[in-house]
Amino acid sequence: MRFHHIIWDFDGTMFDTYPVMSAAFRAALLERGIDEPAETVMSFFKVSMFYAVQSYTEKYRLDNEFFERYKALSKAAERENARPFDGVAELCRTICESGGKNYLFTHRGGSARYFFDKFDLSGYFTELITHERDFPRKPSPEGILYLIGKYGFAPDDALMVGDRDLDIQAAQGAGAKGCFFADGGEASGIADYNIDSLPELYEIIAIN
Repeated sequence: MRFHHIIWDFDGTMFDTYPVMSAAFRAALLERGIDEPAETVMSFFKVSMFYAVQSYTEKYRLDNEFFERYKALSKAAERENARPFDGVAELCRTICESGGKNYLFTHRGGSARYFFDKFDLSGYFTELITHERDFPRKPSPEGILYLIGKYGFAPDDALMVGDRDLDIQAAQGAGAKGCFFADGGEASGIADYNIDSLPELYEIIAIN
């Protein structure tokens, strides 16, 4: 294997959650009489949920009641509709069976554990770093540096897989490599690797 330590992002990388989150956000806007194009809302969420909320809050002077309503709609929709991308479970299992380890580094909170348990992914992961751990947000490399220190692996033996440049920046800031999951969108200009589908990782990781 070229990389024995695979560090995953959650939203937009392991789980196809952007359509669910952005639809819930748009529904909350519509309840306020605000009709934003679905593709525009989605593009904001692909930057980050924080960016989307901040941008629309500034644009429409949204209050905390709106945000709480969005969170309620999103939580219900995610539990019903959020799914991992095709092939994720098989890939994570193969990494483990080949002598590698998987880790999660996400800004998402405890719901990540819920979905890992729901889709039987927890057993393939050595550690989950979520918002509850209170590490600085990516692109800070501190979460990755913590994993490197705790498990004693070389930075160049680690690959961070994410769908945003900040995932790549976090990896490179820790001395690791970064793989950008474009999912049919525009490739990253700073990533060490770019992929359009997760099965492409088999070749990058060099799983025999």
